[in-house]
Amino acid sequence: MTSPASKRPRIGSADKELSASSSSSLLDPITPSILQKGEQLATLYQKASPYPHAVIDNFCVDGFLEGILTELKHNSKVKFKETDLFRVYQSIDLGNLKDGSELAANMPNLMKLKNAIYSPQYRAFIENIAGLEAGSLTDEVDCAANCHTRGCHLLCHDDVIGTRKVSYIIYLTDAKPEWTDSDGGRLELYDAIAEEDRFVPGALPVKTVLPAFNSMAYFVVEPGVSFHSVQEVFCDRPRLSIQGWYHTKEAPSQIENATLQRLKSTGEGENTEGTFQPMADEATAAAAAETEGNGTKSEPTFSSEDGKFLGEYINKAYLTEESLNEIRTRFEEESSVKLRHFLNDEWSSKIKAAFTRQDKGDKVGENNPSLDYHVGINEKWKAVGPAHKQRFLQYQEGSGSNALSAKKASSEDVVDAGEYLDHLKQNLFQSAEFGRWIGWLSSLGFPLGYRGRIRRFRPGLDYTVAHYGILTTNAVLDTTLCFCGGEGNQCSFDEETNELIGSDDDAIWESGDVGGFECYIEADDDDEGAEAEYDEEDDTQLLSVSASFNTLSLVYRDPGTMKFVKYVGSGAPSSRWDIALEYDVKIDEDDDEHQLPTDEEN
Repeated sequence: MTSPASKRPRIGSADKELSASSSSSLLDPITPSILQKGEQLATLYQKASPYPHAVIDNFCVDGFLEGILTELKHNSKVKFKETDLFRVYQSIDLGNLKDGSELAANMPNLMKLKNAIYSPQYRAFIENIAGLEAGSLTDEVDCAANCHTRGCHLLCHDDVIGTRKVSYIIYLTDAKPEWTDSDGGRLELYDAIAEEDRFVPGALPVKTVLPAFNSMAYFVVEPGVSFHSVQEVFCDRPRLSIQGWYHTKEAPSQIENATLQRLKSTGEGENTEGTFQPMADEATAAAAAETEGNGTKSEPTFSSEDGKFLGEYINKAYLTEESLNEIRTRFEEESSVKLRHFLNDEWSSKIKAAFTRQDKGDKVGENNPSLDYHVGINEKWKAVGPAHKQRFLQYQEGSGSNALSAKKASSEDVVDAGEYLDHLKQNLFQSAEFGRWIGWLSSLGFPLGYRGRIRRFRPGLDYTVAHYGILTTNAVLDTTLCFCGGEGNQCSFDEETNELIGSDDDAIWESGDVGGFECYIEADDDDEGAEAEYDEEDDTQLLSVSASFNTLSLVYRDPGTMKFVKYVGSGAPSSRWDIALEYDVKIDEDDDEHQLPTDEEN
């Protein structure tokens, strides 16, 4: 397998550079001196890492982009678009902006720029400085004006769709004051890491590019190589840009390794969730498996001893006969349930103190710019990728119980939040008592196995993306205990007093504006193309579960359902911390009792 770093373009020769005298009036918007620097730009492009790319400063002649900004502000409308992959306001599609139209007449500078950058002369210049074969770029116009405001972002991908060949971004951000790191919106580039017979992006960017006014960034798009993203915008100034692609006549080779193709693949190596492990009570699990093999469900016996054990951790309100019956009925009707204030006060208060201390120490959330990609990473918390599917910190399990025992006699304010969560995962969630409890509540029987992990989603940094590698062969019971800033209460609005009832932090999480919610969607039909991933109306949302302090969610997920945790914005009150497990609860194929309702049924 060839390393991406070794795939370097040829360096253009000076005789292919465009001089001011040889360029037509089409190129008037572009700074003339740039057209004479082909060899220099080609050399810089070739030497760049983690893959070939370059930035052209002072791209347009003085004053030209200011005219485009005025035209966009007075003549264009923006459309908000959001999926698991991005959050953006999209404006004019220049491919549909035709000469002679009324809109084109009102935007003469934008038309001049479009005609210049897609002219034969400038396409030849791009071929030269990007190391491409002469005449390989077509005249297809594919670009749009985009606006990223506070909170907007675009997650990691390689830009490979169809016949795209070169990606470019012309930045229209404020010239004064200059854009800085604390404003966000940087172009983020990723290493390509070998994985079997292909490459995946690392969890964290290795280089960033500021969106400086009147600069143009460009790179050749290549499957499994040109991994990049747009960092969240942290400021109140808009990150305006004209972003687009040059095309060739044919799609690239190995297009099956493109990120959007990989998101829709169930092939080997696409699963990010791990393998199922047997429950602690192997005898009970074995009996459940045997019963399942006989075609009947096992009905777990939830005893008073189980209740006594669980009462050491769980709010006892969820252990009474009345509440158990109520929860079971609701789950059977809706295939999901949300249990607020799940842990007792002793456990919830300790965990809240621990994660609050860590978030404050790391200076994340509450609109603090997330400038350090390595914040929170240490020997206990590791960054998990690949970035085109997920990024979060995962606690390295196995030391929680021992660590807590050793610290019992000392001050507990030094306990890592992960140690508490690790203790709960090992001693509560993986216990036979808990297995019988959820088996009875869900009426799905004692779980045959589990898999899961302890996660931290840092504001301004972390997320998961819906992909086919998440899909399971059999149904699972998603069981997630979430912790975050707030009180964990359901907010309401008093119309008489015009006031919010509940904490501000709870309301922020419930709004969804800062992400952090877990969303369930139907997998697309197999014949839908990768372009559909950029359609905000493409996915059928089945359920959305807001982040909420000390709240357990139980969700029945069938083999055709995907899920994701929406990117947590820097404006979130805190990190999202959770224990996320899946329990194997195989049921009869013709049992349609447990199904999430579709949009039509909601």
